[in-house]
Amino acid sequence: AKRKYLPMLLTTFTALALAALVPGMSAFSLTRAPVFGSRLSSLGAHTKGLLFDCDGVIIETESIHLLAYNEAWKRNGLVNPETKEDVFWSVEYYDMLQNKVGGGKNKMRYFFDETSGGVWPTVGSGPAPATDDEKTALVDKLQDMKTEIYQDMVKSEAEARPGLLNLLDQALNDPTCAVGVCSAATKSAVETVLSCALGDERSSKLDVFLAGDDVSAKKPDPLIYTTACERLGLDPSSCVVVEDSLIGLKAAKAAGCNCIITYTDSTKQEKFYETGASAVMEDLSKFGGINLTDLFDVDEVCKGKKEAADGGAGGSGADDESKLRDLLMSLS
Repeated sequence: AKRKYLPMLLTTFTALALAALVPGMSAFSLTRAPVFGSRLSSLGAHTKGLLFDCDGVIIETESIHLLAYNEAWKRNGLVNPETKEDVFWSVEYYDMLQNKVGGGKNKMRYFFDETSGGVWPTVGSGPAPATDDEKTALVDKLQDMKTEIYQDMVKSEAEARPGLLNLLDQALNDPTCAVGVCSAATKSAVETVLSCALGDERSSKLDVFLAGDDVSAKKPDPLIYTTACERLGLDPSSCVVVEDSLIGLKAAKAAGCNCIITYTDSTKQEKFYETGASAVMEDLSKFGGINLTDLFDVDEVCKGKKEAADGGAGGSGADDESKLRDLLMSLS
């Protein structure tokens, strides 16, 4: 019986050791070694990289995050001691946070320090935190609970955004293309999304996986993307990032990467082109679908397959043909 489990134990031990030594690797990826190992061995052959944000890019999670935050506030009995109102984030307020502040803990601190004017909430029947250590402890506790609630919700809601799996599979099947996920969310939350939305086989093939736990600065700081490029041995200019928010776009551009935007309801109003986006679209299925060949070794990223700066279609393609057919039918 002991011999039966020895290979499993050795694999797990090796994965944990490598995850501790090498930034960007995790036991989540390495314990699924059969396919991941084969892509890892070909890192030297990679000439380009495709990096995905997670929330809002792989799946539409923003509404789930908001529900999880508010449920965490409720379970902890958070009340503003001055207004006597329960702590609650509206959709409009969370949309603003999404485009302004990176990372869950940073969002909480921004709310308590800035929006609430430095008034921290009471917790249940207890007092509000007074010292920096007490505030940090509260934020850590709330983030842990919010993550647990979020993971439970994601398990029943996770579904990849349109066109995502098609582009991801093309990249994973191209030996010259490194593939990674770089998210400001906690590692355990991202792992849940990847497992549920992508499946274990695809997740195991990622060449790099970085979460908010792995870097000291959150987006819009470029650290998460510069670190990913360093791990892959690629110049940032040879990498394309898929993001959904303005702070993610700023991080990608500051790192030196090209960036395309697949916006969500909470970010669609942002002026992405003014901040340097190479292409903007609702999702990766638009304009007949975004393919790997639209992103690399081209004179213009997503040429003919992006929205114009005024929000209209940015070129010809399947969508334009469809519109023309609709117009002709309406005239007949």
